[in-house]
Amino acid sequence: MTRIPTALLVLAACGAPAGSEPAPAPAPAPRPTAATEEPAAPAISPAPAAAPAPEASLGVADTGIWSDLDHRVQLALPARLDPSRVEGVVSADGDTLVLYVDGWPTKPYPLAGEATFLGLGLRPGDAAELSPLLDDARLRRLGAGESPAPGDRDGDDLPDPLDTLIGAKKTALEATPYGGGYTRLDYPMGDMPRSQGVCTDVVVRSLRNAGLDLQAELHRDIKKSRRSYPMIKKGADASIDHRRVRTLLPWFVRHADARTAALDDAADPLRPGDIVFMDTLERPGPDHIGVVSDVLGESGLPLVVNAWTDGYVTQEMDLLGWVPVTHRFRL
Repeated sequence: MTRIPTALLVLAACGAPAGSEPAPAPAPAPRPTAATEEPAAPAISPAPAAAPAPEASLGVADTGIWSDLDHRVQLALPARLDPSRVEGVVSADGDTLVLYVDGWPTKPYPLAGEATFLGLGLRPGDAAELSPLLDDARLRRLGAGESPAPGDRDGDDLPDPLDTLIGAKKTALEATPYGGGYTRLDYPMGDMPRSQGVCTDVVVRSLRNAGLDLQAELHRDIKKSRRSYPMIKKGADASIDHRRVRTLLPWFVRHADARTAALDDAADPLRPGDIVFMDTLERPGPDHIGVVSDVLGESGLPLVVNAWTDGYVTQEMDLLGWVPVTHRFRL
């Protein structure tokens, strides 16, 4: 894959300062060079707004981060969706329907009203969206104690990859300005203030929405297998280790589901909620990270929810067509 020209590189390394000692002050991202004072390639412009969903919000109960933003999250189904690709799965408690497309959890719907379609208490707009896609043969109800595939860590009836995507969408809605060096965090479940964040914070928050505390998981794993983390030179530091891209990578290699880094592998396609490590610098290796969105960019590839660099806010951006992907994982 072609290396990005130096003139386009505005990100030196996403995350907190190197090393594991507290920095005396937050380290600002490098200022763009003269060649990058003008806006970089159009590919990193803010993503166009998705088409409105039939209802004003998802309306489902999401156990995760920033519940005040739940009502603003919207997900859109793929255009011209063939019903043969679709299956509806009703949660064991009967209050949530998850639509799967090609076997992948794609959109949740609340079931809280009077039965309007297939005996389901869908909202009118949701029933209108689903009526061309679902019938009794493509509807399945989970049994008692059964979780939606591929898993539901926090027990909110939202499969983990979908929960991760919703968490990422919330970070984009919050539009946190890029920034934040070393900060002493609570442990476990420590987080930066919502007004600050770098690329790793987007992933930490997105996974926390699915019930995975990456801060605690990484800290425990470092203590269990220190040799697996060559970037840790001294003792583990739960305030900063999970906020560094290259320190996170061994955890994902050891504990997440590794997928191909290729963007055109039909046998292993990009899925919303996947975690991608990217290489924005001339020296080899990942230095940036984000969450694959459900929205396609002008490149024809999915957008990436990420905190790009100084001067940007957390948003969905069209990165995959020009920023090399080194690794891809999913829960």
